[in-house]
Amino acid sequence: MLRNTSLIVCLTLAVLAVGCSNAPAPPPDTRVADVQAVKNLEAAAAKDANAKDAEKWAGFFAEDASGLFPGAGILNGRAAIKAAIAPLFADPNFSLSLQSTRAMASKGGDMVYLQGTYTMTMTDPKTKKPMTDKGKYLTIFTKQPDRSWKAIADTYNSDSPM
Repeated sequence: MLRNTSLIVCLTLAVLAVGCSNAPAPPPDTRVADVQAVKNLEAAAAKDANAKDAEKWAGFFAEDASGLFPGAGILNGRAAIKAAIAPLFADPNFSLSLQSTRAMASKGGDMVYLQGTYTMTMTDPKTKKPMTDKGKYLTIFTKQPDRSWKAIADTYNSDSPM
């Protein structure tokens, strides 16, 4: 009887060991690579902005993205965002620099946000001279079905007093 019990216990442990060893491995942690991919995308978008290429710059956004920009309501869709930014790109004094200061990626590998500071130069509408604005931004990106990253929400605001 003891021999049969020992045999059953050994067989049970063997089955459990085999079952546990075939468990699927956890998905790889891609957070570092995801953040780097989005930072590279942001650098390319800033380059497109400084080249004043509104069409290429707008490609940085998902088709259903939202822009939450100063002095405007919520802009829904890539076309609305492009239309709102186009006057800035037409300004001969326009330039933009971005410096991300914080980034975080989801463990699931489908979302990244970047937070940072910007410096933007444009023509002052009153004086018609170049003026520089400094402020902060927050952009949220999601991984698209084709595995590319697109901004789905973008907002910025000035550090200047209102």
